[in-house]
Amino acid sequence: MAETAQRIYEFSAPLPDGGALSLETFRESVLLIVNTASACGFTPQYAGLEKLYRAYRDRGFVVLGFPCNQFGGQEPGTAGEIAAFCERNFGVSFPLFAKIEVNGPGELPLYRFLKRARPGMLGVFSSGRVKWNFTKFLVDRKGNVVRRYSPMTRPQTLAGPIEALLNRQ
Repeated sequence: MAETAQRIYEFSAPLPDGGALSLETFRESVLLIVNTASACGFTPQYAGLEKLYRAYRDRGFVVLGFPCNQFGGQEPGTAGEIAAFCERNFGVSFPLFAKIEVNGPGELPLYRFLKRARPGMLGVFSSGRVKWNFTKFLVDRKGNVVRRYSPMTRPQTLAGPIEALLNRQ
């Protein structure tokens, strides 16, 4: 996993204003990286993600939200519309990035890296691809991608694993 720790901080992510933010900004933080959508059956998970962020942010935990329109066209809005929706409906204050792709030729390189580190279930019908909105990747303070969670995993069930990573030195 040493390669993971060295490389995750080399990635940048696009910001809604057209700029980019280096993941180096989050070095030594525990991260939960999530592809999100505003018109999905899992959209209410924004509330749980925000609750986790508020509970643990002072201890070095950050949720990174990546809006994605690749699954059923469930994130059709502009960056401004997405941000306004998330704040108005769920009080989201964690970082939201520009709309990205998580699979295919236009996928964000960070997501290629995350999927290689934690491909998820493998088999005939799975190739490590992100299958739907609200797939979650948990990253420790050293930059290791320690776990991948399905969209059905409710954010509140991640409190224990997050707490464990925050308590590690």
